[in-house]
Amino acid sequence: MTSAVLHRTTRFVPKKAVGGNGSYLYLEDGTKFLDSTGGAAVSCLGHGNEKISQAIFDQLQQVEYCHTAFFGTDVSEELATFLVDSTGGKLSKVYVVSSGSEAIEAALKLSRQYFLELPTPQPQRTRFIARKPSYHGITLGALGAGGHVLRRQPFEPLLSQNTSHVSPCYAYRGKKDGEPDSAYVTRLADELDAEFQRVGPDTVCAFIAEPVVGAALGCVPAVPGYFPAMKAVCKKYGALFILDEVMSGMGRCGTLHAWEQEDVVPDLQTIGKALGGGYAPVSGLLISDNIVRTIDKGTGAFRHGQTYQGHPVSCAAALAVQKVIKEEELLENVKRMGDYLEERLKDTLVESKYVGDIRGKGLFWGLEFVKDKATKEPFEPEAAIAFRLQESGLKPEYGISLYASSGTVDGVRGDHVILAPPYNVTKEEIDIIVETTARVLEEVFAQV
Repeated sequence: MTSAVLHRTTRFVPKKAVGGNGSYLYLEDGTKFLDSTGGAAVSCLGHGNEKISQAIFDQLQQVEYCHTAFFGTDVSEELATFLVDSTGGKLSKVYVVSSGSEAIEAALKLSRQYFLELPTPQPQRTRFIARKPSYHGITLGALGAGGHVLRRQPFEPLLSQNTSHVSPCYAYRGKKDGEPDSAYVTRLADELDAEFQRVGPDTVCAFIAEPVVGAALGCVPAVPGYFPAMKAVCKKYGALFILDEVMSGMGRCGTLHAWEQEDVVPDLQTIGKALGGGYAPVSGLLISDNIVRTIDKGTGAFRHGQTYQGHPVSCAAALAVQKVIKEEELLENVKRMGDYLEERLKDTLVESKYVGDIRGKGLFWGLEFVKDKATKEPFEPEAAIAFRLQESGLKPEYGISLYASSGTVDGVRGDHVILAPPYNVTKEEIDIIVETTARVLEEVFAQV
Protein backbone atom coordinates (compact mmCIF):
# COMPACT_ATOMS: atom_id res chain seq x y z
CA MET A 1 0.00 0.00 0.00
CA THR A 2 1.27 3.47 -0.84
CA SER A 3 0.38 6.72 0.90
CA ALA A 4 0.94 10.42 0.27
CA VAL A 5 1.06 10.96 4.05
CA LEU A 6 4.42 11.20 5.79
CA HIS A 7 3.52 8.73 8.52
CA ARG A 8 5.60 8.26 11.67
CA THR A 9 7.70 5.80 9.71
CA THR A 10 8.15 5.70 5.94
CA ARG A 11 8.14 1.89 6.07
CA PHE A 12 4.68 1.34 7.45
CA VAL A 13 1.17 2.55 6.59
CA PRO A 14 -1.09 2.19 9.64
CA LYS A 15 -4.55 0.69 9.51
CA LYS A 16 -7.30 3.26 9.16
CA ALA A 17 -9.78 4.01 11.90
CA VAL A 18 -13.22 4.33 10.30
CA GLY A 19 -15.42 4.94 13.34
CA GLY A 20 -15.54 5.25 17.10
CA ASN A 21 -17.94 4.92 19.98
CA GLY A 22 -17.18 5.15 23.69
CA SER A 23 -13.96 3.33 24.56
CA TYR A 24 -13.77 1.69 21.15
CA LEU A 25 -12.43 2.53 17.70
CA TYR A 26 -13.51 0.58 14.63
CA LEU A 27 -10.83 -0.24 12.07
CA GLU A 28 -11.06 -0.79 8.34
CA ASP A 29 -10.31 -4.51 8.73
CA GLY A 30 -13.29 -4.97 11.06
CA THR A 31 -11.32 -4.93 14.31
CA LYS A 32 -13.17 -3.53 17.33
CA PHE A 33 -10.25 -1.82 19.04
CA LEU A 34 -10.30 -0.95 22.76
CA ASP A 35 -8.60 2.44 23.01
CA SER A 36 -7.14 1.80 26.45
CA THR A 37 -4.68 4.69 26.23
CA GLY A 38 -6.95 7.30 24.68
CA GLY A 39 -4.30 7.66 21.99
CA ALA A 40 -1.65 9.53 23.97
CA ALA A 41 -3.81 9.97 27.11
CA VAL A 42 -6.04 12.31 25.10
CA SER A 43 -9.51 10.80 24.57
CA CYS A 44 -10.75 11.29 28.11
CA LEU A 45 -14.42 10.94 27.11
CA GLY A 46 -13.87 8.23 24.55
CA HIS A 47 -15.15 8.57 21.01
CA GLY A 48 -18.34 9.78 19.37
CA ASN A 49 -19.69 11.92 22.22
CA GLU A 50 -22.72 13.67 20.76
CA LYS A 51 -22.70 16.57 23.25
CA ILE A 52 -19.19 17.55 22.14
CA SER A 53 -19.99 17.13 18.46
CA GLN A 54 -23.07 19.33 18.85
CA ALA A 55 -21.11 22.04 20.68
CA ILE A 56 -18.54 22.08 17.86
CA PHE A 57 -21.31 22.25 15.22
CA ASP A 58 -23.06 25.09 17.05
CA GLN A 59 -19.82 27.08 17.21
CA LEU A 60 -19.19 26.52 13.49
CA GLN A 61 -22.63 27.93 12.82
CA GLN A 62 -21.82 31.04 14.87
CA VAL A 63 -18.21 31.92 14.00
CA GLU A 64 -15.51 29.47 12.96
CA TYR A 65 -12.47 31.75 13.19
CA CYS A 66 -11.39 35.28 13.96
CA HIS A 67 -7.90 36.60 14.60
CA THR A 68 -7.27 37.49 18.26
CA ALA A 69 -5.37 40.63 17.25
CA PHE A 70 -8.73 41.99 16.14
CA PHE A 71 -11.53 40.20 18.01
CA GLY A 72 -12.45 38.04 20.97
CA THR A 73 -15.25 35.48 21.25
CA ASP A 74 -17.79 34.55 23.88
CA VAL A 75 -16.63 30.93 23.89
CA SER A 76 -12.97 31.79 24.59
CA GLU A 77 -14.04 34.01 27.48
CA GLU A 78 -16.31 31.31 28.86
CA LEU A 79 -13.59 28.65 28.66
CA ALA A 80 -11.05 30.94 30.33
CA THR A 81 -13.48 31.77 33.14
CA PHE A 82 -14.19 28.07 33.68
CA LEU A 83 -10.48 27.25 33.88
CA VAL A 84 -9.58 30.17 36.17
CA ASP A 85 -12.51 29.31 38.45
CA SER A 86 -11.35 25.67 38.52
CA THR A 87 -8.14 26.83 40.22
CA GLY A 88 -10.09 28.74 42.85
CA GLY A 89 -8.68 31.93 41.33
CA LYS A 90 -5.13 30.88 42.25
CA LEU A 91 -4.24 31.28 38.57
CA SER A 92 -5.89 34.29 36.96
CA LYS A 93 -5.49 34.21 33.17
CA VAL A 94 -5.48 31.60 30.40
CA TYR A 95 -3.64 31.60 27.08
CA VAL A 96 -5.18 29.08 24.67
CA VAL A 97 -3.16 27.48 21.86
CA SER A 98 -3.27 24.21 19.93
CA SER A 99 -0.70 21.74 21.29
CA GLY A 100 1.28 20.89 24.39
CA SER A 101 4.52 21.94 22.72
CA GLU A 102 3.03 25.37 21.96
CA ALA A 103 1.90 25.76 25.57
CA ILE A 104 5.42 24.98 26.79
CA GLU A 105 6.93 27.47 24.32
CA ALA A 106 4.56 30.13 25.66
CA ALA A 107 5.48 29.27 29.27
CA LEU A 108 9.21 29.56 28.58
CA LYS A 109 8.85 32.88 26.79
CA LEU A 110 6.48 34.36 29.36
CA SER A 111 8.91 33.33 32.14
CA ARG A 112 11.69 35.27 30.45
CA GLN A 113 9.51 38.29 29.75
CA TYR A 114 8.32 38.40 33.36
CA PHE A 115 11.85 39.10 34.58
CA LEU A 116 12.35 41.78 31.94
CA GLU A 117 9.14 43.54 33.03
CA LEU A 118 9.85 43.69 36.77
CA PRO A 119 10.20 47.21 38.21
CA THR A 120 13.91 46.39 38.50
CA PRO A 121 14.45 44.17 35.43
CA GLN A 122 16.59 41.04 35.69
CA PRO A 123 17.85 40.51 32.11
CA GLN A 124 20.51 38.07 33.32
CA ARG A 125 17.81 35.43 33.89
CA THR A 126 18.07 33.34 30.74
CA ARG A 127 18.29 29.78 32.07
CA PHE A 128 15.86 26.97 32.97
CA ILE A 129 16.24 23.87 35.11
CA ALA A 130 14.29 20.73 34.19
CA ARG A 131 14.64 17.04 35.01
CA LYS A 132 16.11 13.96 33.40
CA PRO A 133 14.76 12.31 31.25
CA SER A 134 11.74 14.62 30.96
CA TYR A 135 9.74 15.28 27.81
CA HIS A 136 8.01 18.65 27.44
CA GLY A 137 7.29 18.78 23.72
CA ILE A 138 8.73 18.35 20.26
CA THR A 139 9.34 21.93 19.02
CA LEU A 140 12.92 23.14 19.39
CA GLY A 141 12.27 25.25 22.49
CA ALA A 142 10.24 22.56 24.25
CA LEU A 143 12.66 19.82 23.19
CA GLY A 144 15.55 21.88 24.57
CA ALA A 145 13.75 22.20 27.90
CA GLY A 146 13.22 18.43 28.09
CA GLY A 147 15.85 15.86 28.94
CA HIS A 148 14.77 12.96 26.74
CA VAL A 149 18.02 11.72 25.18
CA LEU A 150 16.60 9.81 22.20
CA ARG A 151 14.22 12.57 21.13
CA ARG A 152 16.88 15.25 21.53
CA GLN A 153 19.75 13.36 19.90
CA PRO A 154 19.35 14.22 16.16
CA PHE A 155 18.65 17.87 16.92
CA GLU A 156 21.17 18.49 19.71
CA PRO A 157 23.21 21.02 17.66
CA LEU A 158 20.03 23.07 17.10
CA LEU A 159 18.87 23.14 20.73
CA SER A 160 19.38 26.01 23.12
CA GLN A 161 22.06 25.39 25.71
CA ASN A 162 20.28 27.37 28.42
CA THR A 163 18.61 24.41 30.18
CA SER A 164 20.27 22.05 32.65
CA HIS A 165 18.75 18.96 34.21
CA VAL A 166 18.52 17.41 37.66
CA SER A 167 17.32 13.99 38.77
CA PRO A 168 13.61 13.14 38.63
CA CYS A 169 11.62 12.02 41.65
CA TYR A 170 11.64 8.36 40.59
CA ALA A 171 11.29 6.24 43.71
CA TYR A 172 11.62 2.86 41.95
CA ARG A 173 15.16 3.66 40.83
CA GLY A 174 16.10 6.80 42.74
CA LYS A 175 15.44 5.94 46.38
CA LYS A 176 18.12 4.13 48.34
CA ASP A 177 17.25 0.94 50.22
CA GLY A 178 15.50 1.83 53.44
CA GLU A 179 15.55 5.57 52.66
CA PRO A 180 12.43 7.37 53.97
CA ASP A 181 10.50 9.63 51.59
CA SER A 182 11.50 12.67 53.65
CA ALA A 183 15.21 11.93 53.25
CA TYR A 184 14.78 11.28 49.53
CA VAL A 185 12.98 14.62 49.14
CA THR A 186 15.72 16.42 51.04
CA ARG A 187 18.36 14.87 48.82
CA LEU A 188 16.53 15.95 45.65
CA ALA A 189 15.93 19.46 47.02
CA ASP A 190 19.63 19.73 47.84
CA GLU A 191 20.46 18.65 44.28
CA LEU A 192 18.19 21.36 42.84
CA ASP A 193 19.66 23.94 45.21
CA ALA A 194 23.17 22.93 44.15
CA GLU A 195 22.20 23.29 40.48
CA PHE A 196 20.94 26.83 41.12
CA GLN A 197 24.29 27.57 42.76
CA ARG A 198 26.26 25.96 39.93
CA VAL A 199 24.65 27.94 37.11
CA GLY A 200 24.21 31.13 39.14
CA PRO A 201 21.01 31.48 41.18
CA ASP A 202 20.14 34.84 39.64
CA THR A 203 20.37 33.46 36.07
CA VAL A 204 17.46 30.99 36.31
CA CYS A 205 14.01 31.92 35.01
CA ALA A 206 12.21 28.79 36.17
CA PHE A 207 12.22 25.16 37.21
CA ILE A 208 9.85 22.98 35.15
CA ALA A 209 8.49 19.50 35.93
CA GLU A 210 5.54 17.15 35.36
CA PRO A 211 3.55 16.30 38.53
CA VAL A 212 3.25 12.73 37.22
CA VAL A 213 5.85 12.00 34.55
CA GLY A 214 4.16 10.76 31.38
CA ALA A 215 5.87 9.63 28.18
CA ALA A 216 9.46 9.87 29.46
CA LEU A 217 9.11 7.63 32.54
CA GLY A 218 5.69 5.99 32.33
CA CYS A 219 3.36 7.53 34.93
CA VAL A 220 5.86 8.12 37.73
CA PRO A 221 4.29 10.13 40.60
CA ALA A 222 6.43 12.11 43.01
CA VAL A 223 6.67 11.01 46.64
CA PRO A 224 4.75 13.16 49.16
CA GLY A 225 6.46 16.44 49.97
CA TYR A 226 8.59 16.56 46.82
CA PHE A 227 6.86 19.42 45.00
CA PRO A 228 6.50 21.66 48.07
CA ALA A 229 10.27 21.24 48.55
CA MET A 230 11.05 22.06 44.91
CA LYS A 231 8.83 25.14 45.02
CA ALA A 232 10.60 26.30 48.19
CA VAL A 233 13.98 26.15 46.41
CA CYS A 234 12.57 28.18 43.51
CA LYS A 235 11.16 30.75 45.92
CA LYS A 236 14.51 30.97 47.72
CA TYR A 237 16.18 32.12 44.51
CA GLY A 238 13.30 34.14 43.06
CA ALA A 239 12.74 31.73 40.14
CA LEU A 240 9.35 30.74 38.78
CA PHE A 241 7.80 27.30 39.36
CA ILE A 242 6.27 25.72 36.22
CA LEU A 243 4.17 22.55 36.25
CA ASP A 244 3.68 20.76 32.94
CA GLU A 245 0.27 19.10 33.24
CA VAL A 246 -0.22 18.55 29.51
CA MET A 247 -0.43 14.78 29.98
CA SER A 248 -1.20 14.32 33.69
CA GLY A 249 -3.70 17.15 34.18
CA MET A 250 -7.33 18.03 33.47
CA GLY A 251 -8.63 15.13 35.55
CA ARG A 252 -6.30 12.34 34.41
CA CYS A 253 -4.91 11.78 37.94
CA GLY A 254 -8.22 12.12 39.80
CA THR A 255 -8.37 15.88 40.40
CA LEU A 256 -8.86 18.42 37.64
CA HIS A 257 -5.37 19.77 38.28
CA ALA A 258 -2.74 17.34 39.55
CA TRP A 259 -1.22 20.02 41.82
CA GLU A 260 -4.46 20.18 43.84
CA GLN A 261 -3.52 16.94 45.59
CA GLU A 262 -0.79 18.73 47.57
CA ASP A 263 -2.02 22.29 46.93
CA VAL A 264 1.32 23.25 45.39
CA VAL A 265 0.20 26.13 43.18
CA PRO A 266 2.47 26.80 40.20
CA ASP A 267 3.32 30.20 38.76
CA LEU A 268 2.62 28.79 35.31
CA GLN A 269 0.76 25.61 34.39
CA THR A 270 0.51 24.01 30.95
CA ILE A 271 -2.55 21.94 30.07
CA GLY A 272 -3.51 19.97 26.96
CA LYS A 273 -4.54 16.44 25.90
CA ALA A 274 -7.58 15.89 28.18
CA LEU A 275 -8.47 19.59 27.96
CA GLY A 276 -10.26 18.96 24.67
CA GLY A 277 -10.34 15.18 24.80
CA GLY A 278 -9.18 14.89 21.19
CA TYR A 279 -12.28 16.56 19.76
CA ALA A 280 -10.17 19.50 18.58
CA PRO A 281 -6.48 20.46 18.88
CA VAL A 282 -6.30 22.60 22.02
CA SER A 283 -3.94 23.33 24.89
CA GLY A 284 -3.39 26.18 27.28
CA LEU A 285 -1.24 28.07 29.71
CA LEU A 286 -2.65 29.06 33.11
CA ILE A 287 -0.89 32.11 34.57
CA SER A 288 -0.58 33.42 38.13
CA ASP A 289 -1.87 36.88 38.92
CA ASN A 290 1.60 38.04 39.98
CA ILE A 291 2.90 37.51 36.46
CA VAL A 292 -0.18 39.11 34.90
CA ARG A 293 0.13 42.20 37.10
CA THR A 294 3.84 42.51 36.36
CA ILE A 295 3.22 42.49 32.60
CA ASP A 296 0.29 44.88 33.01
CA LYS A 297 2.44 47.42 34.89
CA GLY A 298 5.14 47.08 32.25
CA THR A 299 4.51 46.88 28.51
CA GLY A 300 1.06 45.35 28.92
CA ALA A 301 1.69 42.93 26.06
CA PHE A 302 2.90 39.33 25.92
CA ARG A 303 5.44 39.39 23.08
CA HIS A 304 4.15 36.17 21.60
CA GLY A 305 1.25 35.36 19.29
CA GLN A 306 -0.06 32.54 17.12
CA THR A 307 -2.54 32.47 14.26
CA TYR A 308 -4.78 29.90 15.92
CA GLN A 309 -4.55 31.01 19.55
CA GLY A 310 -7.97 31.09 21.18
CA HIS A 311 -9.51 29.32 18.18
CA PRO A 312 -13.31 29.40 18.70
CA VAL A 313 -13.96 25.81 17.63
CA SER A 314 -11.16 24.48 19.84
CA CYS A 315 -12.45 26.54 22.76
CA ALA A 316 -15.98 25.22 22.18
CA ALA A 317 -14.72 21.64 22.15
CA ALA A 318 -12.68 22.12 25.32
CA LEU A 319 -15.50 23.85 27.16
CA ALA A 320 -17.96 21.12 26.20
CA VAL A 321 -15.54 18.38 27.33
CA GLN A 322 -14.99 20.07 30.68
CA LYS A 323 -18.73 20.59 31.20
CA VAL A 324 -19.40 16.89 30.57
CA ILE A 325 -16.66 15.91 33.03
CA LYS A 326 -18.20 18.17 35.66
CA GLU A 327 -21.89 17.43 35.01
CA GLU A 328 -21.40 13.67 34.87
CA GLU A 329 -19.10 13.71 37.94
CA LEU A 330 -16.45 11.84 36.02
CA LEU A 331 -13.59 12.81 38.34
CA GLU A 332 -15.22 10.55 40.90
CA ASN A 333 -15.23 7.76 38.33
CA VAL A 334 -11.55 8.43 37.61
CA LYS A 335 -10.81 7.87 41.30
CA ARG A 336 -12.98 4.75 41.64
CA MET A 337 -11.91 3.15 38.38
CA GLY A 338 -8.31 4.23 39.00
CA ASP A 339 -8.30 2.33 42.28
CA TYR A 340 -9.81 -0.66 40.53
CA LEU A 341 -7.28 -0.51 37.68
CA GLU A 342 -4.43 -0.37 40.20
CA GLU A 343 -5.84 -3.33 42.10
CA ARG A 344 -6.34 -5.43 38.96
CA LEU A 345 -2.91 -4.60 37.51
CA LYS A 346 -1.12 -5.50 40.73
CA ASP A 347 -3.14 -8.66 41.30
CA THR A 348 -2.55 -9.82 37.74
CA LEU A 349 0.98 -8.68 36.94
CA VAL A 350 2.93 -8.20 40.16
CA GLU A 351 4.32 -11.74 39.95
CA SER A 352 5.26 -11.39 36.29
CA LYS A 353 8.93 -12.15 35.81
CA TYR A 354 9.56 -9.07 33.70
CA VAL A 355 7.25 -6.43 35.26
CA GLY A 356 9.56 -4.42 37.49
CA ASP A 357 7.21 -1.67 38.63
CA ILE A 358 3.53 -0.76 38.46
CA ARG A 359 2.91 2.93 39.23
CA GLY A 360 0.53 5.78 38.55
CA LYS A 361 -2.43 7.84 39.74
CA GLY A 362 -6.08 8.00 38.75
CA LEU A 363 -6.49 6.58 35.25
CA PHE A 364 -2.83 7.07 34.38
CA TRP A 365 -0.79 3.89 34.95
CA GLY A 366 2.58 2.67 33.77
CA LEU A 367 4.29 -0.71 33.64
CA GLU A 368 8.11 -0.78 33.61
CA PHE A 369 9.81 -3.89 32.27
CA VAL A 370 13.12 -5.30 33.42
CA LYS A 371 15.34 -8.20 32.50
CA ASP A 372 16.02 -8.97 36.15
CA LYS A 373 13.62 -7.92 38.93
CA ALA A 374 16.23 -8.29 41.67
CA THR A 375 18.79 -5.98 40.06
CA LYS A 376 16.27 -3.91 38.05
CA GLU A 377 18.51 -4.40 35.02
CA PRO A 378 16.70 -3.19 31.87
CA PHE A 379 16.55 -4.97 28.55
CA GLU A 380 19.01 -3.97 25.86
CA PRO A 381 17.63 -1.26 23.53
CA GLU A 382 18.00 -3.66 20.61
CA ALA A 383 15.32 -5.90 22.11
CA ALA A 384 12.75 -3.10 21.50
CA ILE A 385 10.50 -4.54 24.21
CA ALA A 386 8.11 -1.59 24.52
CA PHE A 387 7.68 -1.30 20.76
CA ARG A 388 7.03 -5.03 20.41
CA LEU A 389 4.38 -4.88 23.13
CA GLN A 390 2.66 -1.96 21.43
CA GLU A 391 2.73 -3.67 18.03
CA SER A 392 1.45 -6.95 19.45
CA GLY A 393 -1.44 -5.18 21.14
CA LEU A 394 -2.55 -3.87 17.74
CA LYS A 395 -3.07 -7.39 16.39
CA PRO A 396 -6.78 -8.19 15.78
CA GLU A 397 -6.72 -11.00 18.36
CA TYR A 398 -5.89 -8.45 21.06
CA GLY A 399 -7.23 -5.13 19.72
CA ILE A 400 -5.81 -2.98 22.51
CA SER A 401 -3.56 0.07 22.75
CA LEU A 402 -0.42 0.01 24.90
CA TYR A 403 1.33 3.39 24.72
CA ALA A 404 5.01 2.44 24.51
CA SER A 405 8.18 4.39 25.22
CA SER A 406 11.83 3.52 25.69
CA GLY A 407 14.73 5.21 27.45
CA THR A 408 13.04 4.88 30.83
CA VAL A 409 16.24 4.35 32.82
CA ASP A 410 18.72 6.79 31.31
CA GLY A 411 17.14 8.13 28.13
CA VAL A 412 18.41 5.18 26.07
CA ARG A 413 17.83 1.96 28.06
CA GLY A 414 14.57 0.91 29.65
CA ASP A 415 11.03 0.11 28.49
CA HIS A 416 7.56 0.96 29.69
CA VAL A 417 3.97 1.13 28.50
CA ILE A 418 1.18 3.44 29.63
CA LEU A 419 -2.52 2.73 30.15
CA ALA A 420 -4.86 5.74 30.19
CA PRO A 421 -8.49 4.75 29.55
CA PRO A 422 -11.31 7.32 29.29
CA TYR A 423 -12.81 8.88 32.40
CA ASN A 424 -16.13 7.09 31.77
CA VAL A 425 -14.51 3.66 31.54
CA THR A 426 -16.41 0.78 33.17
CA LYS A 427 -15.24 -2.05 35.42
CA GLU A 428 -15.95 -4.52 32.63
CA GLU A 429 -13.71 -2.58 30.25
CA ILE A 430 -10.92 -2.39 32.83
CA ASP A 431 -11.14 -6.16 33.24
CA ILE A 432 -10.71 -6.53 29.48
CA ILE A 433 -7.78 -4.07 29.47
CA VAL A 434 -5.91 -5.88 32.24
CA GLU A 435 -6.59 -9.39 31.00
CA THR A 436 -5.66 -8.51 27.41
CA THR A 437 -2.51 -6.70 28.52
CA ALA A 438 -1.48 -9.82 30.42
CA ARG A 439 -1.99 -11.93 27.29
CA VAL A 440 0.09 -9.53 25.18
CA LEU A 441 2.90 -9.62 27.76
CA GLU A 442 2.78 -13.41 27.81
CA GLU A 443 3.14 -13.62 24.04
CA VAL A 444 5.99 -11.11 23.73
CA PHE A 445 8.01 -12.33 26.70
CA ALA A 446 7.68 -15.94 25.55
CA GLN A 447 9.84 -14.88 22.60
CA VAL A 448 12.48 -13.07 24.69
